[in-house]
Amino acid sequence: MININRIESADLWYVVGYIATDGYLSIDGRHINITSKDRDHLYKIRSALKLDNKIGRKSRVAHDEKRFSQLQFGDVKFYRFLKGLGLVSRKSLTLGPLNIDDKFFKDFFRGVIDGDGNISTWIHRTNHNRQWCLRIYSASKVFIEWLNNRVNQEFGIKGRLYSKKDKDRDNFIYLLKFGKLSALKILKRIYYDKSLFLERKFLQAQLCLQEGQKNGKLYT
Repeated sequence: MININRIESADLWYVVGYIATDGYLSIDGRHINITSKDRDHLYKIRSALKLDNKIGRKSRVAHDEKRFSQLQFGDVKFYRFLKGLGLVSRKSLTLGPLNIDDKFFKDFFRGVIDGDGNISTWIHRTNHNRQWCLRIYSASKVFIEWLNNRVNQEFGIKGRLYSKKDKDRDNFIYLLKFGKLSALKILKRIYYDKSLFLERKFLQAQLCLQEGQKNGKLYT
């Protein structure tokens, strides 16, 4: 059983963000599942939650190769804690605003990025400079709009919203995108010493920050 009071607050809110985007609550009112293709990261999350549950493997499509790792645990009290924040089972299309502590929003948002976001880079075709952007994806329009508003409140930055039809399903996928300067400001705020993060996205963030500092574009 998880004792919330024994978990580092920053780690707890990071995990909430990760579950909101790359985990789910079972309809049984008890079990929480966290899935990732980065198996080592699930060990970090398990350690942060002070659990000892086995980390298994699963596929996201029936009969597909089991390429994803999964941490599953049952805890009615923690399940109710997550429900109290606004998380729901079968959340993909129905996730709405969440009750996130302002003090730890940066940790929650880092968890969201590690769950369903990416930090992308490419070379501009005209000026040949390296470009960066931060993207977060969701099937819930209400959630992605709420997230954009909260980022604006916390960081003074508003992203751009896009939508496209999911080719495999009968619904839309929503994209929240932050350009280079906005991404620099956000990444500088959400990564700090001893914070919990997904290693490969952290490395991308560091490259972005280093380049921004080199070019004199890093927000202070």
